[in-house]
Amino acid sequence: MIETVLEITPQTLARYSDVIDVRSPAEFALDHVPGALNLPVLDNAQRHQVGTLYVQQSKFLASRVGAAIVARNIADHLDGPLADKPGAWAPLIYCWRGGNRSGAMATILSRVGWRVGIVEGGYRTYRRGVVRRLYEEAPPLRVVLVGGPTGSGKTALLQHAGALGAQVLDLEALAAHRGSLFGGLKDEAQPSQRLFETRLLQALDALDPARPVLVEAESSRVGQISLPPAIWGRMVAAPRIEVEAPAAERARHIVETYDDITSDPEALEAALTRLPRHIGREQREAWRTLARAGDFLDLAEQLIHIHYDPAYRRSEAARQGPVAARLSLERLDAAALQAAAARLVALAQAAGA
Repeated sequence: MIETVLEITPQTLARYSDVIDVRSPAEFALDHVPGALNLPVLDNAQRHQVGTLYVQQSKFLASRVGAAIVARNIADHLDGPLADKPGAWAPLIYCWRGGNRSGAMATILSRVGWRVGIVEGGYRTYRRGVVRRLYEEAPPLRVVLVGGPTGSGKTALLQHAGALGAQVLDLEALAAHRGSLFGGLKDEAQPSQRLFETRLLQALDALDPARPVLVEAESSRVGQISLPPAIWGRMVAAPRIEVEAPAAERARHIVETYDDITSDPEALEAALTRLPRHIGREQREAWRTLARAGDFLDLAEQLIHIHYDPAYRRSEAARQGPVAARLSLERLDAAALQAAAARLVALAQAAGA
């Protein structure tokens, strides 16, 4: 039995055992329904092969070759990841547009005896829902920003606050980027814009709109990722808790936090090449000299005074929300940040009341 699903909602998903994405691994990597399993009926090379036949030879030949490949791949899935599925298993299947690929998988799985759902319009149906909710509807958020210059321990504070039960929207984790000149993660590329938006919507759905949510003060872009205007608008107007710490302690914290960059000369050099144009050639070369000598503490302190703090002051001029409180820290070691998190949670509750 094949059922037609018109919209992917939590209520719809609750009716099925698993969500199966039959698109190619490359399509799946760009974005997919949260929790979906990728069981492609055409892998990346096979999809390219069939598409080339369609364009260069004929639709009939592409369909015949494609059908044979799809049949073999579905058989492999039945003998592999689906081999232990019980009779009551009920998969929901989608492809790009809800057409040939998902239809082929749904037909065979329904013949096995499973109750099968197929998403009409495929991934594009899901994507339209994400766009509508993030770009056309105002998310019900009571944002409290956690601001402060680079190196002041904001990310660690938010992590500790989350462990204490506070609601936290970690945009840097969702975007796989630390939000600064040296923010790229060494072993993890940023997601596509679409996959970030899927992650963001999933995180928003897990929040209680009646409670304040802590968000680190970011620009409208986190690395290469752009924040939806509705989210950014809430952040610009939100009350802010400003975290303050001595520059020398911030420099120490930066060196400790970015050890993956300081231990990789190529990554450090690449980061220094991304400095804004107003940083002169002589200054850039001086910082490269410090980096090559391993004098990272001095490098961090100079970056704070010449690059980071002026940039932060410029960005703060665009904020509209009031400074609701200030959280002053003398130390940024793990124990001090953990202790300060409890104060942050109390300040956030007052600011978001």
